[in-house]
Amino acid sequence: MSPVRRAVAEDAEEVLRLRQVMIDAMGGADTSTDWQTESLPTIRARLADADGDFAAFVVDHPERPGALAALVAGTIEYRIGRTRNPHGTIGYVFSVATDPDQRRRGHARACMEVLLDWFREKGAGQVDLTASAEARPLYASLGFQRTPDPLMRLRF
Repeated sequence: MSPVRRAVAEDAEEVLRLRQVMIDAMGGADTSTDWQTESLPTIRARLADADGDFAAFVVDHPERPGALAALVAGTIEYRIGRTRNPHGTIGYVFSVATDPDQRRRGHARACMEVLLDWFREKGAGQVDLTASAEARPLYASLGFQRTPDPLMRLRF
């Protein structure tokens, strides 16, 4: 397996490609990729900000130069503190994706471990994510537990 590295601005198009792989795998109704053109400048800027509250970690595709085999992305959020997280720093994991021809090789686990280290360095008191049924065993093996918290969403 190739080593995990932090994604940089030059990886932006591949990061968006793998995000679409994740969206497709989760059965998203909208399979359009039109959003990627509009998203590209934003993701480039976020990837270029090594000190910011967003990070993506990747594994290079071993057979396709310039392509990525796997991606995990996360962000640090602030919420008012509480028991066991008095500073209110929370990590949130999203866009965990592996190229279909590179699955079951440990790439996602390796990227997740590096992202969790980044969250610890940033002082996160907890890390949240939404897991697909297929990914739950991986997250459970990393120590994640299901919670009773209901998720609701409002779109603008």
